[in-house]
Amino acid sequence: MASFSKFGNDLYTGERSIDFIGRRRIWFLVSGILVLICLIGPWVRGGFEFGIEFRGGSEFTVSQSATQDQSIADDAVNQAAPGSNPRVSTLGTDSVRVQTDELDDAQSTAVVSALAEGYDVPSEDVTVSIIGATWGADITTQAIRGLVIFLVLVAVFMALYFRTWKMAAAALIALLHDLIITAGVYGLTGLEITPAAVIGFLTILGYSLYDTVVVFDKIRENTRGMGDNDTRTFAETVNLAVNQTLVRSINTSVVAALPVASILIIGSFVLGARTLQDISLALLIGIIVGTYSTIFVASPLYVQFRKGEAKLKKHDARVLSARARAKQSQAPAAELVD
Repeated sequence: MASFSKFGNDLYTGERSIDFIGRRRIWFLVSGILVLICLIGPWVRGGFEFGIEFRGGSEFTVSQSATQDQSIADDAVNQAAPGSNPRVSTLGTDSVRVQTDELDDAQSTAVVSALAEGYDVPSEDVTVSIIGATWGADITTQAIRGLVIFLVLVAVFMALYFRTWKMAAAALIALLHDLIITAGVYGLTGLEITPAAVIGFLTILGYSLYDTVVVFDKIRENTRGMGDNDTRTFAETVNLAVNQTLVRSINTSVVAALPVASILIIGSFVLGARTLQDISLALLIGIIVGTYSTIFVASPLYVQFRKGEAKLKKHDARVLSARARAKQSQAPAAELVD
C-alpha cells in the first residue's frame, strides 16, 4: 500500500511520469481498431439482438415449474404457433420465459395451454404480455432521441464550462467511443439490448463525462499558468495533469466496478434477475471503457486539436530551446571544444 501511495505521489509531483500524450498515435490506433471491430462485427454476425420491448412480440412466462428444460417450451410453442420464432430463456430457479413474434388471441391461448401442459403447471401460472410493433418503434425513437439530446447537452456544457470547443469536441468523441464499444460488445456477444441496457448506456456516459471533466479541469489548471519561465511543453503539461489524476481515476473505477460486478454476478447468475444483468453488464463495460477513454482518448485528442496553434508552437519552441541551451551549458568544457 505504501509503495502504491509513493507511486501516486511520484506521478503527482512529476518525479515519475507515464508518457500517455507522447504515445497518443498508438492509443488512437488501438481505439480505432476497437471501434472498427465494434461497428463491423455485430453486422457481420447478423446485427444487434434487440429485446422484445423494441421489436414487439409476445412474451410468455411459466412460473412455479419443476423443470427449466427449454426444449419443452420450444416444442410446445412450435406446435401451438408454427413459425413464431420462439426464444427461450430461464428466470431464477423455477421460471421459464418464451418470447415469440406477435401472436393473435387464438394463438396466444393455444401457446398458454401448450406451455401449461408441457411444464405440468396450471394455466394461471403462465402469464402473457403482448407488445405491439408500433409501441416498440416508439420506444426505439425515444431512446435515440434521449441519446442525441444527452450528447448535445454535453457538448454545450463542456464548451461553456471550459470556454473552448476543442475540449468539448474531445470529450464528445470520447463519449461516442465509449458508446460504440459498449454497444459493440452487446452485438458481438449476441446479448439483447433492452431498455435496462439503454439506461445502463446513458449512465456510463454520465460516468465517463464525470471522469473526463475532472481530468480536463486539472489540465486547465496546469496550462493556465504557462509562461516564459515554464519548463514543460504544452503536451508535457497535459501529460502531467493526466498522471496527477491517474491514481484517482483508477481508484474511482475500481470502487465503482466492484459493486456493479457484484450485482452482475449475484443478481444475474445467482438470483436470475434478467433486468439486473442487462443494466449491470452495460455499467461494468462502460466503467472500464470510460476510464480508458478519459486517459487514452480524450486528453490526447485535446492535445492533437491544439498542437497547431501558433501561440503553443512558440511556447514549445522556447521551452525546447531553453532546454537545449541548458544541456549544452552542462556539457564538459573539453566536449564543448571538440
